[in-house]
Amino acid sequence: MSSMRIFDIVGSGMSAQNLRLNLVASNLANVDAVSSSIDQTYRSRQPVFQAILDQANPQAPAQGVRMAGVVESQAPLNREYSPGHPMADADGNIYKPNVNPVEEMANMISASRAYQSNVDVANAARQMMAATLNIGK
Repeated sequence: MSSMRIFDIVGSGMSAQNLRLNLVASNLANVDAVSSSIDQTYRSRQPVFQAILDQANPQAPAQGVRMAGVVESQAPLNREYSPGHPMADADGNIYKPNVNPVEEMANMISASRAYQSNVDVANAARQMMAATLNIGK
């Protein structure tokens, strides 16, 4: 593997964690959203990642990661009886997202630590390459 390939791998990891953080932000931004129907209620979104494999050599280690898609949580929505609410349906119910703020905060911490780990790997690779260039001096 080329020594420059490490930056492609690290970059794909950083990009994946950035997308993960964006989904966490979206989930947290909609945690208090209210709707009058189940169909229009925001649902928690989670990323699905996929390893990038070398097509020429399937036995080789993964060459990075990419987001394969986003899935919406199938957990039940939060239904609340609130007949005086302006968004209440005919039965007096309002619907709130199935976003768990505690889970989202844990996801945010995990994603930011994974992002930082990728930054640390890139910095270590850069330092090793610089040290290698300085060997001959």
